[in-house]
Amino acid sequence: MMSNNKLLFVITGMGLGGAERQLCILADKFYQRGYEVKIISLSGDTVVRPDEKNIQVVSLNLKKNPLSFLKVIFNCQKIIKDYQPAVVHSHMFHANIIMRLVGLVFKKPYKLICTAHSKNEGGALRMFVYRLTNRFADVSTNVSKEALEAFIEKKAFSKAHAEVVYNGIDIEKFNYNDERRRAIRQRLNIQDHEKAVLAVGRLTAAKDYPNLLTAFNALPDHYKLIIIGEGELRSDIESRIQKLNLSSRVMLLGSINEVNDYYSASDIFVLSSEWEGFGLVVAEAMSCKCIAVCTDAGGVKEVIGNANFVVPVSNSKALADKILEMSELSPARKDIIANQNRNHIVKHFSINSVIDRWLSIYKTEQVDK
Repeated sequence: MMSNNKLLFVITGMGLGGAERQLCILADKFYQRGYEVKIISLSGDTVVRPDEKNIQVVSLNLKKNPLSFLKVIFNCQKIIKDYQPAVVHSHMFHANIIMRLVGLVFKKPYKLICTAHSKNEGGALRMFVYRLTNRFADVSTNVSKEALEAFIEKKAFSKAHAEVVYNGIDIEKFNYNDERRRAIRQRLNIQDHEKAVLAVGRLTAAKDYPNLLTAFNALPDHYKLIIIGEGELRSDIESRIQKLNLSSRVMLLGSINEVNDYYSASDIFVLSSEWEGFGLVVAEAMSCKCIAVCTDAGGVKEVIGNANFVVPVSNSKALADKILEMSELSPARKDIIANQNRNHIVKHFSINSVIDRWLSIYKTEQVDK
């Protein structure tokens, strides 16, 4: 059982990604349940933070060199020694490996949970490092059945000490708001007769925005595309938008912390990814009663719960056809799907049920390896 109510979350960075936002909501909800929570961010700028102001985020400024790596290991141990958490819960590859090494070098009196957030956290070398260090974690988890099975197949995780824990949605925050729909569509100059298609995610190769833009280019002129996210491929995406003559129909809005109202403003949510972990934004959109059209990437099919809304990856024609099919449904049919989406997320992915799942793992006695 947990020896105290202190939780330490460790994550590779606090950028605007699904893993980072999920960590923030977990931290908030555990704090609201009476737990003391601290976060270590290993590298990069802190873009997202928990809403609860009493949750401290410590940034360690990890660099890509061995000396910095060793320094971060010792800094993590010092924080742990001073804070004395009952559970250390790390997220993503670098944080998982560093916390396993901290547990190896220094005898740990806490329970270590390591969470991967995708079936693709790197190539063969990273999977080998996961395999070498697997026994230093008490439990290793991933965010979908497909992703966990991929890790087990690669022997990155051992089946005996691995669990699936889905990401959770704050169903009160992510809900449809008609007033915000009108306000945002007015701000973005989207007319009532125009169809707003929304994509949310970092501008990276995984999200396959070229696939989305090619599909969108096949849609009629009264469709508008809103892309929320930032990343290293922004200039490439801007160039592709210009090359396809879509500048008047595509809005690149950059990073936006509060995206929930944009789901309400949209007619169709699209995820065009080549690979994914859980697909947190899909669940958020569905919770806001948005119709979601997605590629069959990672655990997305598990989230969406209906293969009729899923198309193959890297198939822009199938993606365009599915967007058209869903947007041309009758208003009555759209309402049915919207309500089904909301009910599906409330039943299976509410944050409170996910917190209960984590507590059942945190409070279980440590397993001898």
